[in-house]
Amino acid sequence: MTYEDLHTWLDAYGRAWETRDAHAIGELFTEDARYQENPFGQPLRGRAAIREYWTKAVVQTQEQIRFGFEILAVRENSAIVHWWASFLRVSTRAPVKLDGIFLLTFGSGNHCCELREWWMKV
Repeated sequence: MTYEDLHTWLDAYGRAWETRDAHAIGELFTEDARYQENPFGQPLRGRAAIREYWTKAVVQTQEQIRFGFEILAVRENSAIVHWWASFLRVSTRAPVKLDGIFLLTFGSGNHCCELREWWMKV
């Protein structure tokens, strides 16, 4: 994983989030990927579970999404990324701003095999 490869992956992740495309998100991960949305929850396991989570938690609940990132470190097959996002909750029209960290591990073909994230509302 190079800096450029990671940048490309993050651009695709952001574009999929902003366009609420759960299928595109799934394509960024290996078939057996682990996706841990917060440090205290159980990780999702597998591309299908990631797509289902994104369908229910993003596509149906968020709109007017904006995503940005800063790459903090890249080493071999892993990376640390600072990210931020803003969106409106569909049900309440309430604005939400998030700030977080990704710990990413990549497998073959620059597909993510593990995503661990920490975030907070700001």
